[in-house]
Amino acid sequence: MSIKTSIEQKLAEQYRPVHLTVENESHMHNVPPNSETHFKVTLVTEAFKGTGKVKRHQGIYQALAEELAGEVHALALHTYSPEEWAARQGTAPDSPQCMGGSKHDRASEA
Repeated sequence: MSIKTSIEQKLAEQYRPVHLTVENESHMHNVPPNSETHFKVTLVTEAFKGTGKVKRHQGIYQALAEELAGEVHALALHTYSPEEWAARQGTAPDSPQCMGGSKHDRASEA
């Protein structure tokens, strides 16, 4: 099973989301092709009503402890209650381009 599929299954099981997207953003980073190291998760669930961002993230980190202890290097979390999601018109922020490693060195030369 892919790491992406594992993340999707675990979050769906624990949170019964209204909306869930898990995007493998590894291609945006200085990693080998077909890596599963960098993910963006957008999770909308009733379970987040009345909870702050830190508690939301802690719950996700706990649910994904196995993945985070393995190959996953970065996890961008965008967590919303259904009302917060509606107020954002159903959109999550775009991820910035990676400027780490050799990409950072090339950008500073420009």
